[in-house]
Amino acid sequence: MKSPHFSMLPLVFAALFSLSWATSPHDDFLRCLSLRSNDSSSISKVIYTPINSSYSSVLESTIRNLRFSTRDTPKPLVIVTPLSTSHIQATIYCSRRHGLQIRTRSGGHDFEGLSYVSKVPFIVIDLVNFRSVDVDVENKVAWVQSGAVLGELYYRIAERSRTLAFPAGTCHTVGTGGYFTGGGYGLLFRKYGLAVDNIVDAQLIDVNGRILDRKSMGEDLFWAIRGGGGGSFGIVLAWKLNLVSVPATVTAFTVTKTLEQNAIKLIHRWQYIAHELPDGIYSAVSLNTVNSSQDGKKTILASFSSLFLGGTDELVSLMQERFPELGLVKEDCIEMSWIESILYFGQIQNESLEILLDRTFRSPLTSPSYKAKSDYVKEPIPEIGLRGLWSRLSEAEVEYAIVGFFAYGGTMDEIPETATPFPHRAGNLYKILYSVGWQEEDNINSERYISWIRTLYSYMSSFVSKSPREAYINYRDLDIGTNKKGNYTSYAQASVWGRKYFKNNFDRLVRVKTMIDPDNFFRHEQSIPPLISSRK
Repeated sequence: MKSPHFSMLPLVFAALFSLSWATSPHDDFLRCLSLRSNDSSSISKVIYTPINSSYSSVLESTIRNLRFSTRDTPKPLVIVTPLSTSHIQATIYCSRRHGLQIRTRSGGHDFEGLSYVSKVPFIVIDLVNFRSVDVDVENKVAWVQSGAVLGELYYRIAERSRTLAFPAGTCHTVGTGGYFTGGGYGLLFRKYGLAVDNIVDAQLIDVNGRILDRKSMGEDLFWAIRGGGGGSFGIVLAWKLNLVSVPATVTAFTVTKTLEQNAIKLIHRWQYIAHELPDGIYSAVSLNTVNSSQDGKKTILASFSSLFLGGTDELVSLMQERFPELGLVKEDCIEMSWIESILYFGQIQNESLEILLDRTFRSPLTSPSYKAKSDYVKEPIPEIGLRGLWSRLSEAEVEYAIVGFFAYGGTMDEIPETATPFPHRAGNLYKILYSVGWQEEDNINSERYISWIRTLYSYMSSFVSKSPREAYINYRDLDIGTNKKGNYTSYAQASVWGRKYFKNNFDRLVRVKTMIDPDNFFRHEQSIPPLISSRK
């Protein structure tokens, strides 16, 4: 007599095995998934295929760069939105057995779309249902699942305490899973380091389906997942965070200057000052292109912004002493709570705190399609170099462009570059983010914009780090040493971009990869390769 479990399977999966799927290459994968899951009745509810009416909406729900949402963009054969760890374990097992790759998505902000795009047949595991946040105020720790976005994490902390925080980014719809795997910087990183510097435990499912914590995975793998990039070692389910202390009142300002207001000279001076400011100050400069509504001409604005862990009077006094050229006055400053500073720097300060819980929020200030690159600066760029940068932004026939400078120093100078895979610590004055954007309907002309930012990046080569020219893994850039023919990279190929992202930490990451996933199942265009792999 058949068990009730198996007798119901034909009914549960009837919709999945329609005639149009009978000869599909992933037909066996779906059958495997139904048999392998410990909860077969529920797994059918979290499987989406192209014949499912909800497939497109689920796929597009967290695509944040719409240049990867075109008709020609490769789509997953199946999307799984697991409700339990058994669903994830079954998906890993069946994907391996039937030769399908996995992309894991938490927030969808990855700059090159690698969490939902592949050149080979693939499955997406979307962790949208793994999003719990458990805050322990007494012990100043929190467990957050990888599918939670930063806004959900911040909101749950703020619910419990006005003076606890976590050092992460200002874009509240970024998924914690991907963000943490790349290091993660934000408003508090000069005071408390990166997000990964404050992670003390994790839960990961490896290629064999084992659920590992820090003790069982060992220190090498725990080291690797905190900054070694996502998609290489397994699927991190959750992270244990050390929360940090912040004053009840913090202060922010944004002062904007034009070329006529000596913006270039101020930026030049900022380079010598910002990294030496007290570690309680976050300092950044952004260069934005603005099209005038009156005459259609383009204007470049330089915005100097800071967050200070203290009150206005102390901040104004400090800035007048250290950076008097900026001319900061009390009227430029706004006092607020730490959680309100997330809204301020996310440019949603007119919203209520509940906006942080809106995973689907899309800021009208950001471009729907974009390409980005990054650099690190060791020596101040001379004025002539800054003028060349300004000129290229002014003359560019692009709709939206931004160059951001983010000051280093503080605690970042004190943490050894081998402490985590993220190596960009002491010796950096600041990091640069370059971004060019355009409207979705102009994706047909995307190569024009991408060519422009590549030219700008080439121009900057004389002024930034060298041997290697360093880059930030969370600003992933497939222009850097990527095998264009497919998503398998050998050690030699990977070392090109690996040295830029990780410097000498790349070698340790390769050793960990060889130990934990020698057959290179978890891979993409810029994943960490094992030393020897049977996967081609």
